[in-house]
Amino acid sequence: MARIDLGIGTSHGPLLNTPPDEWGQRATADRRNPQLIYRGAEYTFDELRAERGGGFAAQCTPEVRRKRHAASRAAIDRTGEILRGADLDVLVVVSSDHKEIFDDEMLPPFAVYWGDTVDHAPYTQAQLDAMAPGLAIAEVANVPEVTTVRECQPELALHLIHSLGASGFDPGASRRLPPGRFENSGIPHGWGFVYQQLLGGTTDVPLVPVFVNTFYEPNPPTASRCYDFGVALGAAIGSWASDLRVGIVASGGLSHFVVDEELDWQFLDALLTNDADFMRGLAGPVLRSGTAELRNWIVVAGALAATDLAPRIIDYQPCYRSEAGTGCAMAFVSWEREEVPGD
Repeated sequence: MARIDLGIGTSHGPLLNTPPDEWGQRATADRRNPQLIYRGAEYTFDELRAERGGGFAAQCTPEVRRKRHAASRAAIDRTGEILRGADLDVLVVVSSDHKEIFDDEMLPPFAVYWGDTVDHAPYTQAQLDAMAPGLAIAEVANVPEVTTVRECQPELALHLIHSLGASGFDPGASRRLPPGRFENSGIPHGWGFVYQQLLGGTTDVPLVPVFVNTFYEPNPPTASRCYDFGVALGAAIGSWASDLRVGIVASGGLSHFVVDEELDWQFLDALLTNDADFMRGLAGPVLRSGTAELRNWIVVAGALAATDLAPRIIDYQPCYRSEAGTGCAMAFVSWEREEVPGD
């Protein structure tokens, strides 16, 4: 039977691929955003600054930004080394589609892609020019220079679809991705980050993309549903009649576009202690905006709960970009098998 040999949790926020002296581009977008979400409530930028006391200016100096950017890039390098060094046969990547592929025509809470291959396409210049401030400079790092065909693992994907159905879940099944926002049926940036940043742009490890509707009404799954889906996903992987070694990745998070360090550390502590009650109990109003990508991590935590893999934090960096506390909290976690003394 298949065995899960590695788990990874990684942020993929745009600040990771943006020179720290350019982080102000995203802060410009924050100042225009009338619905900044902090602990379930909506604020304008000025309201948020007043609510939080406006005390984050010291977190936004060029020196602090450069230090946190360098630490985050070092964590990406380390996470990639762990992933590439695990000698996996297949990688299940759980991430969120920002309506890059699925839209209001059909918006599944969970979906599994079971095609033989998937395209990974670069953006056109017109598409880059149309992006919000500070996104184009980051997103080009998540795509190849030319359209690249990525290998997938349809046998495992189809097994997951059947097994999840038998477990009380009915994930969407996509054998051909819709054209999507960029009209290229290409895999979105949550998976592109894994390909380009962690795997170094290679196609050596076949992927199974698992989509979670982290953001969009009316049907984002509850935290409890995400954890249970993850448990079923882990059991489905383990029941696959193959001796292949499987890895699973959560791509996205942690708190953003408003950084909430208290929430982040509560969540990371829950990962380290496998506190399912905490993860299942995260309320819907908290899981909004970018912080909603915690759903991807909750799925992976559920999938790994019954394994003998031990979690550890590679790094955590709260990357602030404005005095109101907006930004992206970057976290990198691995679940690995502990070595037994004498082995």
